[in-house]
Amino acid sequence: MEAEKVMQAYFSSVSEEIWEKAKGIKLLITDIDGVMTDGGIIYDDRGLEFKKYNVKDGLIVQHLRRGGILVGAITGRESQVVINRCEELKFDFHYHGVKDKGRKLQDLLETMEIDLDNVAYIGDDLIDLPILSQVGLAVAPSDAVPYVKPFVHWVTTSKGGEGVFREVADLILHAKGLLIPIIENLSKKEA
Repeated sequence: MEAEKVMQAYFSSVSEEIWEKAKGIKLLITDIDGVMTDGGIIYDDRGLEFKKYNVKDGLIVQHLRRGGILVGAITGRESQVVINRCEELKFDFHYHGVKDKGRKLQDLLETMEIDLDNVAYIGDDLIDLPILSQVGLAVAPSDAVPYVKPFVHWVTTSKGGEGVFREVADLILHAKGLLIPIIENLSKKEA
């Protein structure tokens, strides 16, 4: 099957341990700046904020949710641009201006019936360490701060803003046996 060959090449560097962790994920949480964006912030002369997102990251959210995987964001900055993007993507939740992400995760999980082992988190900087050090699948973009990388299970091939979220979502969906059926369903020729 052609799709399987593509997946083998796509995930050739993923260890069996990571596949096992990904199979159990029920909740994918992401940081925003440096993960879904390249970490840059542009302000115009009126103080309006601009960010660039990768459309491929957004497209996969609906497939995660259809597959029974909750999706959320916990970010340290308050930004209407980020709020708008999270709402556009229909994240199950998104928290902004969070200074203690580890505590926010604990508070969140108290209201859900999900264990830490069933949570994946994508982060790239110091503020993410309290979550990265707790969850079942901790992930960082390839351009994350170097001293964060030793605290994660997997480093993506993508840089922040260049499809990191998509790469992690694809990994989870494929580990659960959901990605190839999605591809096959969407690529069917009309009769």
